[in-house]
Amino acid sequence: MKFQFNLYSGMVSQPVQDKKQHHASGDLTRKSNFFRRYRCAIGPSTLGVICIALCYFATPVSAANRLTLRLGPLARSIAIADLEEFAQTGELSSELQPYSKLLTPQLQQALTRQLQINPNLTDKFVNNLLSSADSPQILEKIGSALPDASLEELKEALFSAARESEGLSVLGFLRAYPQDNFTVNASSAIAIALQLNASHLQSKAISPILEQELSIEDQGKFLSKIDPTAPGSQYVWERTLRLQDQQRERTIMVDLYWARKSQGPLVIFSHGYGSDRKFLTYLAHHLASHGITVVSVEHPNSNYTWIDRSSVGDQIGDLLPASEFLDRPQDVSFVLNRLTRINRRSGSLRGKFNTQQVSVIGHSLGGYTALALAGGKLDLETLRQFCDNRSPFLQSPADWFQCAAATLPDTKVELRDERVVQVIAFNTVTGHLFGQDGLAQVTTPTLIVTSTEDFITPSLNHQLRAFTRLGGSKYLVSAIGGTHLSVTDQGNLNDALARSTLVQEQIGQEAEPLRQLARGVSLAFIQQLTPEAKIYQPFLTPAYVQSLSNPTISLRLHTALPTPLNAWLEISPVGNQPVSLPPAENFSWHKIKSYLSNSFNRWREWIIALGN
Repeated sequence: MKFQFNLYSGMVSQPVQDKKQHHASGDLTRKSNFFRRYRCAIGPSTLGVICIALCYFATPVSAANRLTLRLGPLARSIAIADLEEFAQTGELSSELQPYSKLLTPQLQQALTRQLQINPNLTDKFVNNLLSSADSPQILEKIGSALPDASLEELKEALFSAARESEGLSVLGFLRAYPQDNFTVNASSAIAIALQLNASHLQSKAISPILEQELSIEDQGKFLSKIDPTAPGSQYVWERTLRLQDQQRERTIMVDLYWARKSQGPLVIFSHGYGSDRKFLTYLAHHLASHGITVVSVEHPNSNYTWIDRSSVGDQIGDLLPASEFLDRPQDVSFVLNRLTRINRRSGSLRGKFNTQQVSVIGHSLGGYTALALAGGKLDLETLRQFCDNRSPFLQSPADWFQCAAATLPDTKVELRDERVVQVIAFNTVTGHLFGQDGLAQVTTPTLIVTSTEDFITPSLNHQLRAFTRLGGSKYLVSAIGGTHLSVTDQGNLNDALARSTLVQEQIGQEAEPLRQLARGVSLAFIQQLTPEAKIYQPFLTPAYVQSLSNPTISLRLHTALPTPLNAWLEISPVGNQPVSLPPAENFSWHKIKSYLSNSFNRWREWIIALGN
């Protein structure tokens, strides 16, 4: 039986049905494990982090008998045989007693589990890592957890392990370490973990699976009589409205885009956190030139202006009010009500707003907004369980910001708007907001776009899970190599953002395939509600989407996940457990809090840079 493991959440793995699964979770220490076609399977503990670090260096040359675990002033030699005994019986030897809080039942079950991965995928992942600009820093940091190992040994171990064909268990891995006794610096291992974004690494790890499993045979250039990425023939008119919702005391700015001959549904844009209504201006012009009216809404308490004047405090709500998870969908419903009235008046806007047939296009937090309007139900109980137990090892901004909603009252609020008949969600935030079943209520046709290099809303936990839970017809577009902002309007982004040390965004010419995809696929998807549906159907096919790829970003379209990813989602954890650690000289929860506070400041600086 083959199993998979997720480092940060430490959830126990479940059976893997397909050997082509790439890598289950990831921490950069863990990547080494991925690199070799197998990965550790361990519980939520410091020892787990350490075992992962060891995976970088183990080679099947000689057997290790002991390891020395150093945690602050505590350093103790541990017999691997005692770990084997613990795995079999659950009994702790005298040497293991000081680590009783770390040796959880999950770890006991995981120690002997095995994993195999297609070596072709692993080799590709190794090569990508070692050729990346971050490779020296990654290897140096991982090496600090094993002070007696060299970087050259690490590199050799990566490729040597990748050539092994049999599966690997943690205990078997420890036994294969090429020293009789080796030391692990637990503080360094924890420091590494604190700097990693596990859910992002999980998403990055699936890139080869998406690219290989969903690739179609090259049948030559995609041919069509029309090009959905080309501008339409109609002149685009623009206007900005200032709408006052007196009941909720919100002023909502909207940009309107329309043409003389309007057709099809009304399209509403909902921007992401810290952005504004200009985030997809190029797409608004494109759709409007084809006769589709577009209304871009700005949400006042989660736009750039809000984040620019907010301050970082002890609570997530200081940056993102809990009420915004209700107000954003209600903003859209309010705008639709006002546009219905405007639509009846005489003048240039009369008849331009088909408010009874609405497609919502959202990016990031705007994707959440769109899904809520389409019927997604908040699951506050599940969200609170996650947020109460959240670990510092989960650090994507979306993983944290979703917890702002945990303070919402339990009073049920209906966010669904029956006028919404289609949804396109780019890099959407979902996480634990909708729980296991909340998205089953979304029965409207939905298209989700995910990017495998998305640091902000990592693919696995924010888009792929959401896709599998949708209740209606659906498409998933995967941008292998794309980042969180690749789809947005390049003219509204600061070039300094692409050079950020926190987020390496693909927003220049290399991201043009995603913007072309946004033009062509969005138009084709919306046209499915018009008499021209059959004409545009070929642009909702794997062949067309793949034809838009370039060497930087590979694009794939699918209506169901490949078998390896389905199995991965089944066994990969959706939550995390609190980590209990003994006191240490170089490690404390105070330092964790300090690190996370610094992370919030960095995220805020990044968001502010977005609007400059």
